[in-house]
Amino acid sequence: MSMKRRNFVAATAAATLPTRFAIAQSNRERVLRFVPHANLTLLDPIFTTATVTVNHGWAIYDALFGIDNQFRPKPQMAEGYTVSDDGRVYLIRLRDGLKFHNGEPVRAQDCAPSLARWAARETVGQTMGRFVESWGVQDDRTVKVTLKRPLPLFIDMIARGGSSVGFVMPEHIAKTDPFKAITETIGSGPFKFVKDAFVPGASVLYVRNPDYVPRAEPAEWTAGGKVAHFDRIEWKIIPDAATASAALQAGEVDWYEWVQADLVPLLRRSPDLFIGSAHRLGINGILRFNHLNPPFDRVEMRRAIMMAVNQPDYLSAISGDDPEGSRVCRSLIPCTTPDGREIWIPGMPGDLNKARAALKDAGYNGEKIVIINPTDLPPIGPMGDVTYDLLKRLGMNVEMAASDWGTVTKRRASREPLDKGGWSILHTLTPGLPTSLPIGNHYMRGLGSTGWFGWFENKAIEEMAEAWMLSPDPVERGRLADRIQMEAARTVPSVPLGQFQMYNAYRKGLSGVIEAFGAQFWNIRRG
Repeated sequence: MSMKRRNFVAATAAATLPTRFAIAQSNRERVLRFVPHANLTLLDPIFTTATVTVNHGWAIYDALFGIDNQFRPKPQMAEGYTVSDDGRVYLIRLRDGLKFHNGEPVRAQDCAPSLARWAARETVGQTMGRFVESWGVQDDRTVKVTLKRPLPLFIDMIARGGSSVGFVMPEHIAKTDPFKAITETIGSGPFKFVKDAFVPGASVLYVRNPDYVPRAEPAEWTAGGKVAHFDRIEWKIIPDAATASAALQAGEVDWYEWVQADLVPLLRRSPDLFIGSAHRLGINGILRFNHLNPPFDRVEMRRAIMMAVNQPDYLSAISGDDPEGSRVCRSLIPCTTPDGREIWIPGMPGDLNKARAALKDAGYNGEKIVIINPTDLPPIGPMGDVTYDLLKRLGMNVEMAASDWGTVTKRRASREPLDKGGWSILHTLTPGLPTSLPIGNHYMRGLGSTGWFGWFENKAIEEMAEAWMLSPDPVERGRLADRIQMEAARTVPSVPLGQFQMYNAYRKGLSGVIEAFGAQFWNIRRG
């Protein structure tokens, strides 16, 4: 079978640490102290889409491909790839010098099952995986993926991913059931996770991986040279926003992720701090129904709640008086994203009287509703408070199950009825990029039992998602994206709550912070 090389070619030279990173530096200068937006409770970035776990994944793992700031795929652990003339066989060649944190070389035998596990769990991957004949290996340095039919966006989807990323793990770990969390954390990236120093609810420690070989290109979003300029990254778990803010101002920490809205004006007045964007494309709030439990197993009930939602109430609770930090966006495809396919849902008048009438027509009879809601995550907690008040005003029997975010992430995986620890509604947020394509938007996909928490099932959406994946025509993909959104608007898997901005704050002595869609720790240095 003849092969022809596509755009991605080798970049083999390894970047080196700058000469300023010398032993003479003080210990303080070689340690980055970071306050994450939430407690780290789950360590498997394939098992969960929780942003804090994905950030942990970016620190210790690497991926075959990344994306630049124009959302173009770039080789990362890969040296390049070839594709057969019939578009069905991809050979992905690994770079030299790649090692896991246990010293073992990274092989194609590790990469293939890593991609397979990601594809079995991730929304994008599940659709793509239906057309993969085998995630195979040609030799130790060459991954061989055989497709049942050509997928025009195959490399783009691997590089872009969705809310989780196809991180490369050792073969024996990568073969773990994707619906069970891994128990080992052997990474392939620029930092090592120090398991013995991990204190859930208090601290997380990462140390520089001296064996990591960065690419030669400049760092750009998730692509390029991931150079570690710090010996240690120390996560300090500080649930109280005022305490975290005070620690940043006093210089006790260097970087505070997701600053609470009412603290942003105060921190902006400090001459020692810089306020940046935590997610360049904004963040969208989501109200998610559990489609397994009554009453939201019925579409009429879900439509009634959507009819009552008034987005400005949610945006005010999240962003306060920051007019630049929020905007109404009644679309499940985030507004102002590069793919630009938002369609405003017509059934969101924000009318309580119409919603009450719709509930009556739907036959609501006082069924209990349980909202699971975090007390320690500022952007999400206020959404739950607004919804609780809204449902009370609608005359519904609602209970607030408030807990820390770690408990919420565990409970949301329960498919049990309410009397056995189940739930009815949760709230979450999504950065703009992962859900800007309909195929990666797990809040409106209809995958059912293998889909995102809430387990919405819709065969029509899935048929259109497959057609979108297979189409080589951007215009046709756009039409399919619009149809998917309209079907989601009709069947209400989730309710959009508006778009807002989350800010991070860091000491002005730091440079090289990559403002993309999460906390990445490479490229950052002092001075």
